[in-house]
Amino acid sequence: MAKGYWVSVYPAASDSEVLTAYEELAGPAVRAGGGRLLSRGRRVVAREAGITQRVVLIEFDSFEQAVAAYGSEAYQQALVALPDGFERDFRIVDGID
Repeated sequence: MAKGYWVSVYPAASDSEVLTAYEELAGPAVRAGGGRLLSRGRRVVAREAGITQRVVLIEFDSFEQAVAAYGSEAYQQALVALPDGFERDFRIVDGID
């Protein structure tokens, strides 16, 4: 079975207090959903498009598990810690068998 991944890119994460509050709630929610943090890339070497933004990569045992973790009550509560207008490009993608 192919793994599932959360990929988040933060184009404008300037308020570290807001991000810290989210991370304190999101971390336990992700782990409870079976997720494993692979990268919290604050250091990025950009190529081609030249965009150096923070990237977070989280792995799950399956795509379905990744989707379910996002919809969990615990993770939805973590999302509330991000204020309106907080910029983030979030995707759930499937891995290759």
